[in-house]
Amino acid sequence: MAKLIYSAIASLDGYIEDEQGNFDWAAPDEEVHAFANELQRPLGTYLYGRRLYETMAAWETLGVAGQPSVLGEFGELWRGADKIVYSTTLQSVSTARTRIERRFDPEDVRQLKAAAAKDLAVGGPALAAAAFAAGLVDELHLFLVPVLVGGGKQALPDGVRLQLKHEEQRSFASGVVYLRYHGSVAA
Repeated sequence: MAKLIYSAIASLDGYIEDEQGNFDWAAPDEEVHAFANELQRPLGTYLYGRRLYETMAAWETLGVAGQPSVLGEFGELWRGADKIVYSTTLQSVSTARTRIERRFDPEDVRQLKAAAAKDLAVGGPALAAAAFAAGLVDELHLFLVPVLVGGGKQALPDGVRLQLKHEEQRSFASGVVYLRYHGSVAA
């Protein structure tokens, strides 16, 4: 069975974007990006909410000729994966290998995990919160950036309690710290 992985780049105080919606402080340097690319290789499908999909859709053309190699590599990995966008408002998609689902159904995701040959990633904190609440998330990958933003959109959901098992950590020259946890049953 494939794993469902939630990965996020967050400030030390736990936000993926600040109160103004900015996340420029989270842009990975080449070392972090190369490591993140390695984490993307086993992924075959991305599950996105509308807002994150609209941000990530830029990778349909980003990372092509003339870009640093880590960007080109990520662009290729992203374009090579399937994308499912959960949205009640999005009318059409602008990227290949992408479909819209009008509602998040945990049973559909369980079936998708059971049938998938490659791992899946859930992106966006609201969609991830629904996946966490349904007990679907198998791994949590956090990249903690050495910055405090003081508020904004949380990386991890409120109202969900899980016992996690620490599996791996890595520090980068930029001060970014990567943490990987294995999901578990509700505590």
